[in-house]
Amino acid sequence: MQAETVIRALGALAQEHRLATYRLLVQAGADGMAAGALAEAVGLPASSMSFHLAQLSHAGLVSQRRQSRSIIYAADYAAMSELMGYLTENCCGGNSCAPAVTDSERNVA
Repeated sequence: MQAETVIRALGALAQEHRLATYRLLVQAGADGMAAGALAEAVGLPASSMSFHLAQLSHAGLVSQRRQSRSIIYAADYAAMSELMGYLTENCCGGNSCAPAVTDSERNVA
């Protein structure tokens, strides 16, 4: 993955509405969500959501398809995987980065 692609993806995610939208799309799975449903879920007007979806699309993080009169957006899991791989490629020189967390420690919060 090229550094400019990583920068574009991270830049697209570095905005609260786009990050919330992307997280919704990740949760929606391969079926994706209609732009209108995303706008409603995030609490944005349709025109604002279109702008944010265009930014995510330009960054290569989402795909879109037409379904009847709606445009359905879905997270591009391959792009997400590449981004995560790039960010963690040389993590901790092959050593464990964090101590293991027990189940009881996870449930404390």
